[in-house]
Amino acid sequence: MQRLTLEHLNQMVGVEYILLHAQEPILFIIRKQQRQSPAQVIPLADYYIIAGVIYQAPDLGSVINSRVLTAVHGIQSAFDEAMSYCRYHPSKGYWWHFKDHEEQDKVKPKAKRKEEPSSIFQRQRVDALLVDLRQKFPPKFVQQKSGEKPVPVDQTKKEAEPIPETVKSEEKETTKNVQQTVTTKGPPEKRMRLQ
Repeated sequence: MQRLTLEHLNQMVGVEYILLHAQEPILFIIRKQQRQSPAQVIPLADYYIIAGVIYQAPDLGSVINSRVLTAVHGIQSAFDEAMSYCRYHPSKGYWWHFKDHEEQDKVKPKAKRKEEPSSIFQRQRVDALLVDLRQKFPPKFVQQKSGEKPVPVDQTKKEAEPIPETVKSEEKETTKNVQQTVTTKGPPEKRMRLQ
């Protein structure tokens, strides 16, 4: 069988693969066919190779089946949706009941929930935590003089007067007031722990 010409292959019957199209570096199309005589062949399948990956081309029946199934599924879902709105009563007959009114009623309570995102206890607790953090880590301000570069507070403290104690005492009083209001309100497990 070796060293025979291509004409001898055309004389044989059976399954064979032929190269239909070749675009050398990327695309090759191969056909699997049943040869019954030198002039009569029946195509069985087509394959294409793109960038080294082999794919089997779908036949016409599977393409039509897929397209019809997609169209029928869309129509079926439309009929199912229409049937969900249809109502029947012996005295009234058939009528349509749309859910627009129910959806609008559901939207209104959600808007009310957004108006109050936290309780009074939560707000007081957050305020107390922020005051506590401010005491532990006081902010460092940068003082600017006109026409000069910004100077950190540490350098200006040496030159300037000490900060009056009245501001610090007011802050301590406000933190004590916040802590007292937090401890008096709310359940015991959520009360702020004193250090």
